[in-house]
Amino acid sequence: MKVMGENIPTWVLTGAVVLAFCAGILNTTALMGITHISASHVTGNVSLFAVSMMAGDWLNFQLLLITIGSFWLGSVLSGAIIGSSELNIGRHYGYAMLLEVLLLSASLWMYLDEHHFVGQMLIAMACGLQNSMVATYHGTVIRTTHLTGITSDLGSAVGNWLVGRRVNIKRIILHSGLWWAFFIGGIVAVLLYMQVGYLSMLLPIMVILVAALFYNQMGKIYQQIERMTRLKLLQKRRKRRDAR
Repeated sequence: MKVMGENIPTWVLTGAVVLAFCAGILNTTALMGITHISASHVTGNVSLFAVSMMAGDWLNFQLLLITIGSFWLGSVLSGAIIGSSELNIGRHYGYAMLLEVLLLSASLWMYLDEHHFVGQMLIAMACGLQNSMVATYHGTVIRTTHLTGITSDLGSAVGNWLVGRRVNIKRIILHSGLWWAFFIGGIVAVLLYMQVGYLSMLLPIMVILVAALFYNQMGKIYQQIERMTRLKLLQKRRKRRDAR
């Protein structure tokens, strides 16, 4: 195997895997709930939307329209808050995750109060927000709420390896981690939903809340380290100039 290197920091890998795990729980919970409609991806929902429209199933038609539109609206909110799909520690990911926590909490409240359409709208909006928070890191695609692109990328990597081309092992590790995290999140959601129903959403809500608070602290620490590094570089340059 010919390996092509690319530095993907541990904090990027860990954060993406944690978010994918949460998305796996949320999507499976939505599928097991009253609506039986995915909250975290659009492709299948668009196909079902077309089927419902042609079959005259107006209840599902409305629900799917709400779900697709809400996912899109969540992406709009992400763009407004963060401003770019390229991962950068200085952007407002902590605020975006806090908003996601609020949306998920409101969704859980609506589900428990049997306002299932509103609950579906809010959970889909939260997933759209999460999915659009980070799209790429130095050219590596990072999607945390669905597996279509990740599965394709992993298959492409295997194909390249089979014919002797170079593959990026770190990118494979990242995408494999996302794939398995989403899958394991689905398993956890099934086990939790069978016991507590929609309250299974409390786990991803708490995890994302902790991640948001930790990110805000991590951002401050990162900025301090960056300033110290720059200061040391300036001091070294001054010493070299003085030595001349």
